[in-house]
Amino acid sequence: MRVETFPVGGLQTNCYVVSCVETREAIIIDPGFDFEVEAQQIFDYVAKEGLKIKFIVNTHGHQDHINGEKVVQQKYVVPVCIHEYDAYFLERLEPCGVLVDVLLKDGDSIVFGRVCLKVLHTPGHTRGSICLIGDRVMFSGDTLFSESIGRTDFVESSPSDMRVTLQKLVMLPDELLVYPGHDETTIMGQEKRTNPFLSNV
Repeated sequence: MRVETFPVGGLQTNCYVVSCVETREAIIIDPGFDFEVEAQQIFDYVAKEGLKIKFIVNTHGHQDHINGEKVVQQKYVVPVCIHEYDAYFLERLEPCGVLVDVLLKDGDSIVFGRVCLKVLHTPGHTRGSICLIGDRVMFSGDTLFSESIGRTDFVESSPSDMRVTLQKLVMLPDELLVYPGHDETTIMGQEKRTNPFLSNV
């Protein structure tokens, strides 16, 4: 598996292109770009590497993670995936919404080539936030950051749900390399030791 990171948009959201090295099938996670030049750098990378995009996957529905959804879907004509509780964000995306093809649930799998990412429902930041867990990797969206977590003061957020989610996360293997929705990658074991939000659950 290969992961390429593209920080996009005003909030520098991490958009990921994750590909199977053997088959060249790939997914795009959280296309939150604001500008055409950001979309083009992703399209150029996909073309240069000869990748076949199979899915667009959203870790949650906030604007900075879905802004470029329609542009990417029109480019590759592939299914759009998001947790069922956050689908309404895409359906209301201006100017005319995005059709959600796959409503994800806890325990579902995203399969492309020989790569399988399991869906872990991690509400708190939004009702439909998810993490995607593969072989020694996790894409955490805005659930978990290096030494921090996602905000829980939005209308659709829940501090109590986040506490339950963090209890799930501390049970995950220490060796997981965590690709968050913003900022730098981290390691689950390090977060268990240094992240104040995980040490208090």
